[in-house]
Amino acid sequence: MRPFSLSPSLTFSSPSSNSRYLRFISISLPIFHGSNSNPKFISFNPKSPILTVRNCSSISAKSSSELRKKRASSEPDEKLRAIRELFSKPGIGIDAYIIPSQDAHQSEFIAECYMRRAYISGFTGSAGTAVVTKDKAALWTDGRYFLQAEKQLSSSWILMRAGNLGVPTTSEWLNDVLAPGGKIGIDPFLFSSDAAEELREAIAKKNHELVFLYDKNLVDEIWKGSRPLPTNKPIRVHDIKYAGLDVASKLSSLRSELLDAGSSAIVISMLDEIAWLLNLRGNDVPRSPVMYAYLIVEIDKAKLFVDSSKVSSDVMEHLKNAGVELRPYDSILSEVESLASQGARVWLDRSSVNAAIINTYNSACQRYYKGLENTSNADALNGWSGVPTGFDKVSPISLAKAIKNAAELEGMQNCHLRDAAALAQFWAWLEEEIHNGVKLTEVDVADKLLEFRSRQSGFLDTSFDTISGSGANGAIIHYRPEPDSCSIVEENKLFLLDSGAQYVDGTTDITRTVHFGEPTAREKECFTRVLQGHIALDQAVFPENTPGFVLDAFARSSLWKIGLDYRHGTGHGVGAALNVHEGPQSISFRYGNLTPLQKGMIVSNEPGYYEDNAFGIRIENLLSVKEAGTPNRFGGIEYLGFEKLTFVIQVKLIDLSLVSAEEIAWLNDYHSQVWEKVSPLLDGLALQWLQNNTQPLAK
Repeated sequence: MRPFSLSPSLTFSSPSSNSRYLRFISISLPIFHGSNSNPKFISFNPKSPILTVRNCSSISAKSSSELRKKRASSEPDEKLRAIRELFSKPGIGIDAYIIPSQDAHQSEFIAECYMRRAYISGFTGSAGTAVVTKDKAALWTDGRYFLQAEKQLSSSWILMRAGNLGVPTTSEWLNDVLAPGGKIGIDPFLFSSDAAEELREAIAKKNHELVFLYDKNLVDEIWKGSRPLPTNKPIRVHDIKYAGLDVASKLSSLRSELLDAGSSAIVISMLDEIAWLLNLRGNDVPRSPVMYAYLIVEIDKAKLFVDSSKVSSDVMEHLKNAGVELRPYDSILSEVESLASQGARVWLDRSSVNAAIINTYNSACQRYYKGLENTSNADALNGWSGVPTGFDKVSPISLAKAIKNAAELEGMQNCHLRDAAALAQFWAWLEEEIHNGVKLTEVDVADKLLEFRSRQSGFLDTSFDTISGSGANGAIIHYRPEPDSCSIVEENKLFLLDSGAQYVDGTTDITRTVHFGEPTAREKECFTRVLQGHIALDQAVFPENTPGFVLDAFARSSLWKIGLDYRHGTGHGVGAALNVHEGPQSISFRYGNLTPLQKGMIVSNEPGYYEDNAFGIRIENLLSVKEAGTPNRFGGIEYLGFEKLTFVIQVKLIDLSLVSAEEIAWLNDYHSQVWEKVSPLLDGLALQWLQNNTQPLAK
């Protein structure tokens, strides 16, 4: 699916330590008690103001085609003029403004009313950062979106191809184009604390000041009445037969982690972590079954901050049984202040919790310590008992969620088989239509696939906007067709289809590339080398504690042999009936992610190759990590491998002269499994099509 790039949208490098410390208290107080080593200290910016939450509560986005209407060429200029006028207004006073892609929860996919970067720039890709100065506007995005950004940005914008040689980061560019001593504004709700601090340090090299604009988002100010209104769709309980663990058990495990870490509370802001922990699913974000919420878990209680209008009596009872109280979404900051006033030791993941929340906690801690300084009760400081402290550590929920339990794995396996049946019906239909000379657009094809999927039991939605690209459109890695501009799916061109679905029991994500006529020798060689990389990764066996980046070269080696490559990661994690992109695991050439692959994790296997303005090729299956069962265990450790979840044929376009006997054996075994598992779910034309396309290959 939409190959996942792990490069942050701000092109900052993030600290990778699993245990870091918050620097927010001005007086010298140790974070942990009883340490024999020199205590680490936390420092504090004493001028952090009290904050208020700005949000649009419960959001449900419109379809992607509605979001990307063609705009007049002058419209982006008008938006830039309007936002620049705000720079000099009282209480703002800035020289530049940064607009990231994220919402207040650092989500990759967001509700329509939070699509501020898309609104101001016209670029609709899911990853990117816009920067507006008084006389320039630039947008950074990664290699998945270069072609899309070229098409969507007006001449008022500079496209920064992040990761390319010589392309500056946002902070480097700002340091270059602004006179020393400039003021750079951000909305602190939209930046993780880590990202904001890293930006602050980077721009300080030129004496620039980072200005937190707490009270208003400048894009919202110019968006005004045309900004999408929130709609309230109900939250639902995720059935225990699919979740595998009840909420009480999950909370108990989390509280054990808190106690082991010496913490009395944790603030959770990632939407999929909240949904997983509470066995809830929502409808606030397109294609992702999550709801906008925060969660605070303490040793003896938990509080969910959410729009109560979305909470039915069934969900209320579900939460009550788990000991979870309900609070208004916009009361999160006051609750964080309350934790500090009570002397709580708070676990805050600075890589995900926004700067506004952490600065609120900072301010409350400062007020607490000022109160201690004014008291004559010296015993209040002895042993640091009851003193509010905070420490930064990666959320423990991310890893727990990534390692699927037996029920989650079973749900993923079952929904993939139903999805495979829908795809077999779809491909049988499409091949017949094309060969009969029927003219179908890329949108027609995507809509028909949705129709086949929607007939499957447990289907809820697509898991992302379908990428349906014929010919040159397939080279746009995250291409999404529009009714008024899409292409015809032509018999003599490569066709790339990347799609997925949300089912009640799991999430799917699959890419296939086909040709309905006679492909060129170049197309066949490129496809075959992508397939060889796909097979190599599928067959990989590796020792436990191996991070995903170690395996990335398996998928690229065949392409490398002829000097080819692709500009995206090879694999991303996938949620169980949750987000189609999840961490912390990945398979990518970016070696900063040291998370080891572990049994029960799910990753995609999606190498590709793209020739600009010509064609795109990608082959994607989902895999679960399992014990490999090797005859030896060198070093006394376990060896791991992969088990396929996706069962859809991929026999077209192969240049048999390039593949080895072992690779042919892999294909024949795979297609044998496809027939065995999927044929019982089919009949008629689709069954005949599957039988024809799962016959053994031979050189």
